[in-house]
Amino acid sequence: MRLIAVAAAISFACTAAFAGEHPLEGRVFDVARGVEVDAAALDAAVAGADLVILGEVHDNGLHHAEQARIVSRFAPGGLAFEQIPFREESVVNGLIHHGADPYTIGEQIGWDDLGWPDWADYAQIIAASPGAYVAGGGVDRETLMNAMRSTAAEVWGPSAKEWGLDRELASAGRDDLVAEMIAAHCGMMPEDMIPGMIEAQRLRDARFAAALLRAQQLGFNGRAALITGNGHARRDRGVPFYLGVMAPDLVLVTVGMVEVTPEALSLEDYPTPYDYVIFTAPAERPDPCAELRSKYGGN
Repeated sequence: MRLIAVAAAISFACTAAFAGEHPLEGRVFDVARGVEVDAAALDAAVAGADLVILGEVHDNGLHHAEQARIVSRFAPGGLAFEQIPFREESVVNGLIHHGADPYTIGEQIGWDDLGWPDWADYAQIIAASPGAYVAGGGVDRETLMNAMRSTAAEVWGPSAKEWGLDRELASAGRDDLVAEMIAAHCGMMPEDMIPGMIEAQRLRDARFAAALLRAQQLGFNGRAALITGNGHARRDRGVPFYLGVMAPDLVLVTVGMVEVTPEALSLEDYPTPYDYVIFTAPAERPDPCAELRSKYGGN
């Protein structure tokens, strides 16, 4: 499970920070039309949605600030977080109900032991939509291990078919997911772990979709936003797949927040399986592959 923790930390973004301004940095694109739009156009698109998925590279503070900005405009009655464990959902909402400052909630749910960036990064998003119901999508380690040993459908239980977890991934989607996971683990993932990791990823995608729908249903205005890694925000095989099965009539907008790299200078140089993409500078971080190289003997 250490591999999962490392992958979550780097969120398939092994780019190092670089000096100089990038031509895409700070720009927003409507992916379907392939055109640049301004923040007002993005806000207008989000305003017309029932559900919004806001991707991120987990340790990039620029992404969290932009998520908070979008949430403040969208004003959803429900918020769902990949990072908040499901078991803590009632605690978080109890604290919110009793007027707790969002910035103090992290310490009440043992945030520092969960392995995510500073709680303040996510507290600002909760603060941006006062009174929103907060759904926890986080899946515990034991459940993920069970999915890796068996299947996501088996762990999910009797309603797995209803959620589409009984369906095989299309070969192209599966191949793409395998490549993404190998890259996320710096090319050092043991081959025999790949099938289990795919099942764990599918389980997490479905759990995050369920959390978003729970936030939408228990919130106060029928609108909800999910905060999650870019890989889960993908329209082709992430959380949106399960929303398409369970809530096809709800209007969904997905926003990916992508770190620019010095060798990729145009929209076409990046995978952008979202409705909108926001390009930002990469976060400064140590080499995320160093620990894996040490563990598995890579160069």
